[in-house]
Amino acid sequence: MATLAALSSLIFLCLSQLPYYSSAVNRTLGSSLSSATDNNSSWLSPSGEFAFGFRQLNNSDLFLLAIWFNKIPERTIVWFANGDSPAPRGSTLELTTKGLVLNNPGGQMLWNASASPASATVTEAAMLDTGNFVLTGSGSDFVWESFRNPTDTILPTQTLDLGSMLFSKLTATNFSKGRFELHFDNGNVQLNPVAWPSRSIYNSYYSSGTSSIISSESGNKLVFNATGNIYIVKTNGEIAQLSPWVTITPRVDRYYRATLDSDGVFTQYAYQNNSPTNQSWWALRILPENMCTAIFNEIGSGACGFNSYCSIQNGRPSCNCPPGYVFVDPSNRLMGCRPNFRQGCGGDDGSRDPRELYEIREFNNVNWPLGDYERLEPYSQKDCEQSCIYDCSCAVAIYDGSTRCWKKKLPLSNGRYGETEGYSRVLFKVRKGDSSSGFEDNSGSRRREPILLGALLLGGSVFFNAILLVAISLVVFMWHKREAGNNAQDSSVSDTNMPCFTYKELEEATDGFKEELGRGSFGIVYKGDLRSGSRNAIAVKKLDKLVQEREREFKTELSAIGRTHHKNLVQLLGFCDEGVHRLLVYEFMSNGTLANFLFAIPKPDWYLRVRIALEIAKGLVYLHEECNIPIIHCDIKPQNILLDQHFIAKISDFGLSKLLISNQSRTFTMARGTRGYVAPEWFKNVPVTAKVDVYSFGVLLLEIICCRRSVEMECEEENRAILTDWACECYVERRLDVLVDGDETSMADKARLHKWLMIAIWCIQEDPSKRPTMKMVMQMLEGLLEVPQPPSFPSSSFSVSVEY
Repeated sequence: MATLAALSSLIFLCLSQLPYYSSAVNRTLGSSLSSATDNNSSWLSPSGEFAFGFRQLNNSDLFLLAIWFNKIPERTIVWFANGDSPAPRGSTLELTTKGLVLNNPGGQMLWNASASPASATVTEAAMLDTGNFVLTGSGSDFVWESFRNPTDTILPTQTLDLGSMLFSKLTATNFSKGRFELHFDNGNVQLNPVAWPSRSIYNSYYSSGTSSIISSESGNKLVFNATGNIYIVKTNGEIAQLSPWVTITPRVDRYYRATLDSDGVFTQYAYQNNSPTNQSWWALRILPENMCTAIFNEIGSGACGFNSYCSIQNGRPSCNCPPGYVFVDPSNRLMGCRPNFRQGCGGDDGSRDPRELYEIREFNNVNWPLGDYERLEPYSQKDCEQSCIYDCSCAVAIYDGSTRCWKKKLPLSNGRYGETEGYSRVLFKVRKGDSSSGFEDNSGSRRREPILLGALLLGGSVFFNAILLVAISLVVFMWHKREAGNNAQDSSVSDTNMPCFTYKELEEATDGFKEELGRGSFGIVYKGDLRSGSRNAIAVKKLDKLVQEREREFKTELSAIGRTHHKNLVQLLGFCDEGVHRLLVYEFMSNGTLANFLFAIPKPDWYLRVRIALEIAKGLVYLHEECNIPIIHCDIKPQNILLDQHFIAKISDFGLSKLLISNQSRTFTMARGTRGYVAPEWFKNVPVTAKVDVYSFGVLLLEIICCRRSVEMECEEENRAILTDWACECYVERRLDVLVDGDETSMADKARLHKWLMIAIWCIQEDPSKRPTMKMVMQMLEGLLEVPQPPSFPSSSFSVSVEY
């Protein structure tokens, strides 16, 4: 009986398309749509239930080619074509004999739908009342249809064949590909998290279990029938439900859709189509039933982003941050959390007792079940807390209330709320004085009473304290005046609070400066070994230029990097300021420079290059916007990007950096930087801003995309000598394959490749005001901001042949 029911259902699905198409409003060859005006922006189905055309995004000048429910106020989108690269205003869609072609206002193709087979000729197109947009060939067969090319949604009468896929949006309003995918492969419907921003998938968090070694008993089609039921039809015709779903009662007065939402939940929605009152879609049923616990992978962040935890609210996953942490992107909570304080050992160099800087906050009923790196027993809770505070790597400790203490380090993954079995107390290490909004200390002992008492005492002796403060200030002023001439160490050096090594110590650590790692414009870098402490291998930069240049380089580097702490900046461990010797001690980066990595043969992996570009951008955002005193690096290039043992990118060489004082956004300074990466304003005697780093990053991004140097004067083809000029030519002529020299992996990620090339062109605009900030660049790279068409292509700025 199940076989007959399945056969009847499939026959019904095939025949049900006929009346919809026979009454369709057919569009003939040459028909077009434009995003320039509202009058010619959509084609309707015969009943007006669905529309196909352009939808404006967030009142911007960007448009999405889409299909939507047209008779409900929400006009819910069920299919879209160009989510990663929305079309600018004035773009046009044209119906040709080969299919649909979407061009921007300059005539460059943004997207196309080609007839299949390739030999087929398109005769007309139609928007059907099922929500399916179709192209028909000369034999009235469908040669392309949106139902066969789904995005995040399927509709009644739609089927998915083996090999089909749905992908979630990044957010509810961002149509870029998101963090989850639905795959129908090997007879199974599976939901998988994605290693965003790549498309690599992790293990599934839901499976229909309909795969079988006996091919006739394996799943063959996923059917969404006209009455609203969704099920799998096996090869032998049997019907299998998507567990734990059961058959629903048919209702003709409802719209249905099933969507893989941005939070990873596959949801079947319903909408009362004849209700006179205002309403919204409601969730009829969901997969999985508990998203928070469904995902459990050794790698990846889990249902929410790293360092966050997941709870279920009204059946949906809700992501939150633990104490002392804030959202990486408040507009997209799935992107995880970050500490709202600097981490490290004590005063970040071991000179202060960690108890002066850190405290433990208890935060219970939450667990991160993976990532333990140490288990201690028998331990009391106090022992557990102290162990975490004194451990540089420890971010949180879990105490079982009896004798065991588990320690975890960042990033935390698979966080979920309400899992307390075996865990009674969650102990977070946070910076003292940290004001993490939205969280209260579970212990209830925040020492408010001593603070209140202190405030009352202070208020009662204001007059006495004011006189005392004046007296102390006079004494300090006179002492400083007397000692100023004797102060042998510059304040910019002493304020860094870093270890000061003797020259002999560093000479011994480097075995007499024996192993050279590299040479820069201000000195030579040697490999060394401290032979003590938690760090062993180090890199020692020995400055060897003229005295004035050496002093300026030395003080600038100490002043700049000594105030910073970020995972994408090379960490400065200490210095030597002894007589004529000026040396800087850094963490050792075992994989060398980005230049050596990027320009090697064979080319490094595309997705690893993508990650490295994002990490460099994050480091620059930190320097420009998140430091207490913003820093312009002034010399961003592959030689100044180093890679650690895990190929994590870190920005180095701050010798040319420029610090901006409070409320300052630009500064005058002499020309500096390296040929091929220097922004044009360096040579115009005008104030420079952080946009000079944006320019250099744009050039660097092109190098990462192409795996070639910015200037190759010995290039056989003259027009390829300057990378920025050649990249712009390739962009205009849409020759991305030539730009990446046929790199198959990057061409498979063509949408990102095209978008990142546009971002690079924005960064290298000659006019600094037209360049985005690094924060905007970061958001565009991550798909959080749309990337508009660059206004113009920059002229070459490499006529200067000297290196500064």
